[in-house]
Amino acid sequence: MTTLASVRDGLVAWVARRSATRWVMGKIGSRALSLLPDRALVPLKRDGVVPVAELERMRQTGAVHRIPVPFGLRVWLVTGLDEAKKVLSDTGAFSNDYARLGAAVRIEQSPGGLGFADPPDHTRLRKLLTPEFTMRRLSRLVPRIDAIVTERLDAMAAVDGPVDLVQEFALPIPSLTICELLGVPYEDRDRFQELAAARFDLFGGAGQALGAISESLSYMEEIVRRERRSPGDGLIGMIIREHGDAVSDVELAGLADGVLTGGFDTTASMLALGAIVLLTDDEARAAMRDDDAATAPMVEELLRHLSVVQVAFPRFARHPLDVGDQRIEEGDVVVVSLSAANREEVSDFDHRRGSSAHLAFGYGAHRCVGAELARMELRAAYPALLRRFPKLRLATDSPDFRTASIVHGVDKLMVHTR
Repeated sequence: MTTLASVRDGLVAWVARRSATRWVMGKIGSRALSLLPDRALVPLKRDGVVPVAELERMRQTGAVHRIPVPFGLRVWLVTGLDEAKKVLSDTGAFSNDYARLGAAVRIEQSPGGLGFADPPDHTRLRKLLTPEFTMRRLSRLVPRIDAIVTERLDAMAAVDGPVDLVQEFALPIPSLTICELLGVPYEDRDRFQELAAARFDLFGGAGQALGAISESLSYMEEIVRRERRSPGDGLIGMIIREHGDAVSDVELAGLADGVLTGGFDTTASMLALGAIVLLTDDEARAAMRDDDAATAPMVEELLRHLSVVQVAFPRFARHPLDVGDQRIEEGDVVVVSLSAANREEVSDFDHRRGSSAHLAFGYGAHRCVGAELARMELRAAYPALLRRFPKLRLATDSPDFRTASIVHGVDKLMVHTR
């Protein structure tokens, strides 16, 4: 009988041979793409901002689908909403533990963080972070977020001709906000942004991505050691003051790096793709610009509609069970398509809908701990952008969308501000 351990070992070996680690770390790079059959890439492809038609056809024909992969594993894609919730919430039936993967591909340091941990470790670590992400604690960041947005708008206004919204607006806002949240020294902000961007470089190759991860973790450990000596007011300092030696430097660096991983590329992609939606929908644009009451519900609809995190981290089945009408065996890999599940009840964008009952931030124990921070950034940035530049418009009919990635986005987006 195939066991979870043997299947995972097979996956680890294949990833090591093919240098496709980025599939689990955050994105599929160009070298890995050529190794996978087209059907396996369907959940990672888009037609502009929306999922490709084949994913919608899959969702309509069943909630769980067997996906062909070239490394001898049984891999399933979940597209149904109820089935997605079942998989995402059942930590007893599914494992997120990728600790052995890091050793196999010779990553200098494990990525750590919440996304790759199971209870009870996940439960203990999440309890350290959760109090720092309550609205009461996060409210201290509101003035700084507003100031960062204003600074970026001023920078855009100073540019003659078309402006790259990604580089000048979408990337710096979450990067500098997370810098502020963690308590990263202001003088380190440029280096912090470089580390944040390098780990998500789609074309740099797996080696560069892994190097960036290792360097980022080393940098975070250095910050943690500084904070041990003199805890500041940021998240790292707060955790040290409240928990002391109960959390190690390595664990705290992994948590901090996980905040960077989860909150940088995702929010940057939302800012850029959300701008495309708003600039191509006159009614939604006017509502976001002119009606404060429309901001929060429209952000929720943009989150659902765009679902920039297209699939959740793969889970390993701990034991045989049924999901939908399919039998999942021990060791099977189960991948949840968040973009498909989020479109079961409604497919088209409707800026009046505004329901927060979506899976854009995941679901269950692994739901994104930084969801409220992301909402704060989006609610501040979208209206400010449209009010500052009432003539804002796309400078191209063909934005530079990513080809296939776990986090969908656009790598360049030229706009006219005048």
